[in-house]
Amino acid sequence: MNGDLVVVDDLPGAFTAEVLSAFANRPGEEFDIALSGGETARACYERLASDGAQAIDWLVVNFFWGDERCVPPDHMDSNELLGRQALLEKVGAANAVYPMRCDEGLDAYQLRVGEVGQLDVVHLGMGADGHTASLFPGSRALDADPGQLVSFNEDPSGRNKHPRMTLTYAGIARARLVIFTVAGESKRPALEAVIAGEDLPAARVRAGRVLWLVDGAAAPTGYSGSRQ
Repeated sequence: MNGDLVVVDDLPGAFTAEVLSAFANRPGEEFDIALSGGETARACYERLASDGAQAIDWLVVNFFWGDERCVPPDHMDSNELLGRQALLEKVGAANAVYPMRCDEGLDAYQLRVGEVGQLDVVHLGMGADGHTASLFPGSRALDADPGQLVSFNEDPSGRNKHPRMTLTYAGIARARLVIFTVAGESKRPALEAVIAGEDLPAARVRAGRVLWLVDGAAAPTGYSGSRQ
């Protein structure tokens, strides 16, 4: 697999520690982070808001999103809403917030990501089918042009509803650090496939560093890799 896999007992705590380290060691004055969605992400952001309250100067943080459903920002399925509820509203400050809005088209977000140059952290999850961000098996965005950083996409299987906007592999590759957080027994088969080198969307992710933080339920039985 691409990257380092670490089995952790406290997934939100491990995620927070990695973000705090990335913030402390950022090469520039500002800090650019792309958020994810889902309940694992919610738990991570709530912990980051709590433990990072004093450790992070939120006034130098720029928030992006790795993907978004094409729904209103106050819709229950919106990743923007989740990020605001779990993190932004709790820390109460930011240098800039750049939500993905499908109705604004691709060009605006492509320009924003391109202007950043490198994102300090991109947070990703993984579905039971091996998708990450909104890069689904068999979907058109998997083959986006290398110069395309953002794409519209849909799940060909129909399991994941709503059209999506997502960072492409080229967009994700601009990250200094990608942090996958994977939780639950339902993710174990996909994780085993990634470890085995199978061609799932999540396995294609490349960046400056790729770190997989995995809880015990998702970890392959008998896995002998790093643990903390």
